[in-house]
Amino acid sequence: MNIEHIDHVGIRITHRQAAIDFYACLGFAVEHEVDFDAVVILKNAAGVELNLICNGVATEHGGNRLMDEPTKWPGVTHVALRVPDMAHTQRVLAQHGIAITQGPVTFGDGHVSVFVRDPDRNVVELRARMPADAARRIEGLTFYDPKA
Repeated sequence: MNIEHIDHVGIRITHRQAAIDFYACLGFAVEHEVDFDAVVILKNAAGVELNLICNGVATEHGGNRLMDEPTKWPGVTHVALRVPDMAHTQRVLAQHGIAITQGPVTFGDGHVSVFVRDPDRNVVELRARMPADAARRIEGLTFYDPKA
């Protein structure tokens, strides 16, 4: 078998419109709503596809079971999306009132990331190549702390 690339990512959500609005801030638009299932297909200008699975049940505490509970449940913890410029990404997030929950951080691998949460607290990592002048251009840049 030869996997060529990721085709799409499915994200379970509880509030359809809140999720559509959030992902619109990241550049995604509704491409198609499936009429036989609770799925909304989003795409961005680069053709990246996300499928919103609109059958989630809200947890009692409003958290993400994989990321917000002390027990480390198996499962996909986040989706990482490549962005061309971190400083620009930070400005867009601020303009839309989207809180950065961790970062900007570097992993020492030539990249910089910020982490945000969608309305259902699903984790989205926005990742860019680290510019040569990162310390000057990316306010608050630190080395990643897995305990943060």
